[in-house]
Amino acid sequence: MIAAVVALVLAAAMLLALLAGRISRGGGISEFLVGGRSFPAWLIYFLAVGEVYSIGAMIGFPSGVYAEGASSAVWFMGYILLAYVLGYFIAPLVWRAGHHYDAMTIPEVFGRHFRSRGIEVVAALTMVVALIPWGQYQFIGLRTVLGAMDLRLTPLQCVVTAGVLGFLYVAVSGVRSPAFVSVLKDALMVLGVAAVGIAAVMKAGGVEEVTGAHAVPLPSVTLQGGQLTYTLTTIVFQAVVFYLAFGAAYIFPAKSEAAVKSSTVWMPLYMLMFPFLVLASYWALAEKPHLKDPNTAFIAAARALLPEWLVGFVAAGAALSGVLVLAVTALNVSGVVTRTLMRGARTDVQRRTSTLVVAGFVVVAALLTLYAAALMLTVLNLTYMLLAQLVPAWISVLWFRRTSAAGAACGMAVGVVTAIVLYVRETEFGGVNPGLVSMALNAAVLVVWTLVRPGEARGPVALLGSRVPAGDRAVPADDEAGRRPDAAVQPDAEDTAGAP
Repeated sequence: MIAAVVALVLAAAMLLALLAGRISRGGGISEFLVGGRSFPAWLIYFLAVGEVYSIGAMIGFPSGVYAEGASSAVWFMGYILLAYVLGYFIAPLVWRAGHHYDAMTIPEVFGRHFRSRGIEVVAALTMVVALIPWGQYQFIGLRTVLGAMDLRLTPLQCVVTAGVLGFLYVAVSGVRSPAFVSVLKDALMVLGVAAVGIAAVMKAGGVEEVTGAHAVPLPSVTLQGGQLTYTLTTIVFQAVVFYLAFGAAYIFPAKSEAAVKSSTVWMPLYMLMFPFLVLASYWALAEKPHLKDPNTAFIAAARALLPEWLVGFVAAGAALSGVLVLAVTALNVSGVVTRTLMRGARTDVQRRTSTLVVAGFVVVAALLTLYAAALMLTVLNLTYMLLAQLVPAWISVLWFRRTSAAGAACGMAVGVVTAIVLYVRETEFGGVNPGLVSMALNAAVLVVWTLVRPGEARGPVALLGSRVPAGDRAVPADDEAGRRPDAAVQPDAEDTAGAP
């Protein structure tokens, strides 16, 4: 029954993806990567929450609460809430930068703003390295979901199945498929999470029986010392990184700044599902305290509490969450590779190559899942530590005039190496998130280099007008051969007046 329901939902999702492909406005690289920059606010909303509330919310969050207690719950919910506040102001500026420089990826924004091929390549390599563990994060969740449905699939078969689905969603119509399918996914995810949480309360005989002191061990509901420091620093760190690293994948397709801003207003409503996730996690901790894999905590609770047909819908929602984010991530990587590392290639060649890169990314992430599996929230931390190295350069693009391109590229490289070393060695700094340390070192290199040798004056994107006519873009759109000019037009003097 569970397998039949999941198969039915996945088939319906594929039909939605095919519908998205039929309404696409052609097969060009712009349509494939950013939907022709035409998404209205409601579609950006679903695409964005599909990225925020991925399989990490349904599987990773409960696994963290089950294995590590309150600290995982607090920082996970805290950083998302703070990210929404920052995103209301930052996300429109990210869209403005993409529109002004006619860029489809973050490295393109950096390369055109700084007029530097070097920083564009460094940013591209940074994103590829950072997004591989993010793909692995989705695969771990997908393997957990598929493996818990008694389908008699081996771990290899689970990963291959998930990878094929992710590839198909992207190959059909690029970014439009995940956007349209997110509507179905969100409905299933919210209803499924609420169903498990409510069932846990009913089974236990009340909320107190699930969350009371007699039901939950004290370490699972308290924070102290280094754990508290880590939680607070992680909330700030990941909230800042979210919109300046992950955000571009679903911000650039918007048709306007207003659409981006409108899409952020209602996103906090999805936070209403987290109390239900906490209830499910604590119920699993009390009733199934000896799970071999903490990543299975939510699915184990669902299977114990719900009838099989409803478990099927819960599992389908979780599977779609992972597949869609995997698809968007693969698409993001393909855009970075084809637009930066294949610079100058014809647009039709870029479009074909993007599909091949998607397939390659899926394979690499799948192999990591099979041979280097870990607790989901641990992999999430590595992704943020690496993507954080884009933040100092983004801040320079948005608000500063004379940042050194060489300093930004060097700081980014130093930050990536530092982040990997700290992650592998599990270095601690009195509870401070090591990602914050590596990002601070990145920023220090950038600041010192700029003070010693400032870059040429450039207009900060934040000081440009919110409405950028096509004729005033810093660079024109790609021509038919896919060639891109490097020269950027400086904004008017009134736009840069008072810039730092």
